[in-house]
Amino acid sequence: MKTALITGAGSGIGKASALALAEAGYRVICCGRRAAPLETLVGEIGEQALPVTLDITDPASVAGLFEQLPEGWRKIDLLVNNAGHDIGGRRPFHEGDAEQWAAIIETNVIGLLRLTRAVVPQMIARGSGDIVNLGSIAGITAYAKGAPYNASKFAVHGFSQALRLDYLDAGIRVLEILPGVVRTDFAETRWGDRDVGQAFYSSYDECLLPEDIARTLVFAVTQPRHVSLTQIVVMPSSHP
Repeated sequence: MKTALITGAGSGIGKASALALAEAGYRVICCGRRAAPLETLVGEIGEQALPVTLDITDPASVAGLFEQLPEGWRKIDLLVNNAGHDIGGRRPFHEGDAEQWAAIIETNVIGLLRLTRAVVPQMIARGSGDIVNLGSIAGITAYAKGAPYNASKFAVHGFSQALRLDYLDAGIRVLEILPGVVRTDFAETRWGDRDVGQAFYSSYDECLLPEDIARTLVFAVTQPRHVSLTQIVVMPSSHP
C-alpha cells in the first residue's frame, strides 16, 4: 500500500484529498497545525490514516517530521503540498500589513520548499515518487488586490515547472493542480469573518467544491507512470 503525506489536511481541499486518497487505497499521513481536526479526520478514515501535527513554517517542526512517524509510515510515495493561506489579502498592497504579506510567502512558498526538501531525497533514493503542488489560477493570472497571494502562487507555479525538470530522469513526477474558486473556509480565514467569507463565495455564480479537486488529484496520481499530468487547471464550468 502506498503512503501519501498531505499538508493542510484538517479542512477544505486537504481533508477531501485525504478521504479520496484513502478510498483509492493509499495510507494517508494527515498533517496540519491543529491536532483536533486531524484527529476527527483520522477517526473518519480509520487505520489507513495517521494524524501528525506539523507546522511547515517552523524548520524544527519539519526537521522532526520523520521522528513522529512510526517506522512503517516513513516511506512517502506521494507528497501533497496543500497548506496555504491568504490572511490579510484582497486589498491594495499598500493598505496591507507587511508581516501578513511575509506570512503568506512563508507558508505558501518557503514552507512548501522546506517540506519538499525534507521528503524528496528518499524518493530519489528509491527512484520513484509523486509530488503534487496545489497551486491556483492566481499563479498564472494576476488580479487586483491580491499581489502577495499572486506572488506566492506564481512562485509555486515556477517551482513546480523547475522541479519537474530537475527530476525528469529520477522516476519522480511533479504535478501541479491550479483550481479556480473553491468553496472552503479559505475566504473566512482570509478575513477572519465567516459571513464575509461566505459572501465572497456567494458573489460567484458557481464555485468548485473540495471534492472536485480531490477527484482531480486522485485521477492524476493514478495514471500509468509514463503519464505525467504536469499542470491541471480546474475551473467552474460557468467561468470564462
